Amino acid sequence: MTTTIQIPEVDTEFDNGSFDSAAFAAQTLSSWQSLAAVIDHTLLKPDATKQQVESLCDEVIRYRFACAMVNPMWVPTAVSMLSGTGIPVGVVLGFPLGATLVSTLRQEAAMLCRLGAKELDMVIPIGQLKSGNFQAVQHAVRAVATIAHHRGALLKVILETTLLSVEEKLRGAEIAIQSGADFLKTSTGFANGGATPADVALLRGVAGARSGVKASGGIRTLADVRSMLEAGANRIGASASVAIVRELGAE
Repeated sequence: MTTTIQIPEVDTEFDNGSFDSAAFAAQTLSSWQSLAAVIDHTLLKPDATKQQVESLCDEVIRYRFACAMVNPMWVPTAVSMLSGTGIPVGVVLGFPLGATLVSTLRQEAAMLCRLGAKELDMVIPIGQLKSGNFQAVQHAVRAVATIAHHRGALLKVILETTLLSVEEKLRGAEIAIQSGADFLKTSTGFANGGATPADVALLRGVAGARSGVKASGGIRTLADVRSMLEAGANRIGASASVAIVRELGAE
């Protein structure tokens, strides 16, 4: 049976710990290798081909990005290519609308883990959050978190911040963490806006040291990355990953 969680009006009841954003940003930006290690190299466009997915994986191996982030149908291809490299495959689910049945989310998460995905990026049930049905949001996140953690995978929960009010961002972030999210993530990149430093800072304020924060959506340059890291992100999602690390000296 699902247990209802109580979300405080203001997040003052928790000792969230501290995350030193300035120190993390400085260390991460000290070399292109350190930067690459926190970037999820991403290919989620609907018309992506197998050849493009294979090229993505080649780049992941060459630059040692944090993971290869792909759509579900390409997980077997990516897992095969990254086998033996120690680099995980990431995958999106409930994507990009956050309107998937919980039963479907469970089945998808279980199958993707069986196929070898080690990082699951799910979209929060956006409509339920905006409707004030916080128990439904908790139920969905917890369902995927349980499966992911049982299989040794990480769960990143995408809030789609551009569609939310400040109150909804705060509540959604707290629910996600309490329900088992390993990372809070800003955006899908498919809505009418992407990550902003203000939203990253807000999510880090809720998370403290309890979870990671992934900035994703519209991040195309080293300057973009720097602003997200300094705001509190410790993971970046980008399709322009190679261009970004080359700005810092990669070849």
